[in-house]
Amino acid sequence: MASVLQHEVPKQVFSTTRVSRPTVLPLHFAIVGCGLGGLAAAYCLGRAGHTVTVFESASCISEVGAGIQISPNLSRLLIRWGLGPELLRASVKPQSITFRRYETGHRVGWTKWGENMDKDFGSPYCHLHRADLLDMLVKLASPYMTLFLNSRVVSVDPGIGELTLESGRRFRADVILGADGVKSMVREIVIGRPDKPIHTGDAAYRAVIPTSEMVKDPDLKPLVDHPEMTGWIGPGRHIMGYCIRGGREYNIVMLHPDRGMRGEAYDIPGSVQQMKADFAGWEPRVEKLLALISHTLIWPLFDRDPLDTWVHPSGKVALLGDACHPMLPYRAQGSAMAIEDAAVLGVLFSHITSRRQIRPLLWAYQALRYPRTTDTQLASRLNQKIFHLPDGPEQEARDISMREGMESSLREERGEISRDDLAGNANVWADRPKNRIQFLYDAEVEAERWWMSAGQRWSLGEALAFRL
Repeated sequence: MASVLQHEVPKQVFSTTRVSRPTVLPLHFAIVGCGLGGLAAAYCLGRAGHTVTVFESASCISEVGAGIQISPNLSRLLIRWGLGPELLRASVKPQSITFRRYETGHRVGWTKWGENMDKDFGSPYCHLHRADLLDMLVKLASPYMTLFLNSRVVSVDPGIGELTLESGRRFRADVILGADGVKSMVREIVIGRPDKPIHTGDAAYRAVIPTSEMVKDPDLKPLVDHPEMTGWIGPGRHIMGYCIRGGREYNIVMLHPDRGMRGEAYDIPGSVQQMKADFAGWEPRVEKLLALISHTLIWPLFDRDPLDTWVHPSGKVALLGDACHPMLPYRAQGSAMAIEDAAVLGVLFSHITSRRQIRPLLWAYQALRYPRTTDTQLASRLNQKIFHLPDGPEQEARDISMREGMESSLREERGEISRDDLAGNANVWADRPKNRIQFLYDAEVEAERWWMSAGQRWSLGEALAFRL
């Protein structure tokens, strides 16, 4: 069976030092949405001493089965917040990422992960069931929030900071945070106009396979015994597979053309027969994996262009996570970006000493986060094109680039050469400059650094006119 995340995490990652501290001016934050970003914001703001009320339209907090990738920029926050032991128990640590030719299974790209992630970035890369991460964040946030379930927010008055529920009840807060996802209602309040998600033309089948079935087949058993993230890439579609839950389950996501679906519903029951037809002719291991799937869900993929602002002019309403920067699943950074948003908000608002600082602090939050989230959005979109190239000259050039990255990694494993940067490699996980930017980032440290260099020098008068 796949080994769980059994490794010695560097001591600095387990540090219990809090970057934020209790505020001297407690505020009331209302958070619309109880997903990963909303829960993280509830925790970060609550531990900073603020009152937090969360409104969720669903009747319970739950997550349909699917895997999630936890990169070092996210795992360092989770471990610092005390979730290290749970993360270790529930995760699988992938030893590498491999890209394979769709119809033959031949390896065209490979990069070592495992201890390299810990060594290079001070925190692990791991694979987790999304429901397990949600449960961890619920436990973390619960002491700091009042949660209203079955509470759909139908309108927001940004002038007075008031939201109205479908039931007619109204609540006021100092700040309303829209963490209500890619179909965000609060987003339209912030930008002042209707704004529907953009359909990408792609959808994803999602399924989880018991690895107890996979190990019975000698062709599939290595996917369990030697955990890695495997990507099969082909014209117009690709598959990503990896172990979760200590190796007991195998998560598989199959991206494909949407064939005209234009609805905005998520988790639509899919046809297993159609799923198999969509990947007919792919290599035998893929066919065997699909044969083990008894049911699947379809996840239509929507996107949005970067916004001009995340903060309403009133300074009482702001956005975080997919509500302001939805991520396509081609760089595995959507949850990381949302939770980083929450971490920055928690640090900034731990320093507030006057209500006159609310709007400038929200501007600071946007200015600190906007370049990073926009760059990550664009990188995710680029991977969609790279993975789905039709057979031909561009695909051949992509495969040559990936092989160059693989050969460099293999030579390094043999101790033959020093590490190449591989900047611009078609396998973005082999591109070391990009990985340093993505994975070394510490959201709490960046927010604290900004405060120490700029924020603490404000006078109340300067705060009114502050712009980053």
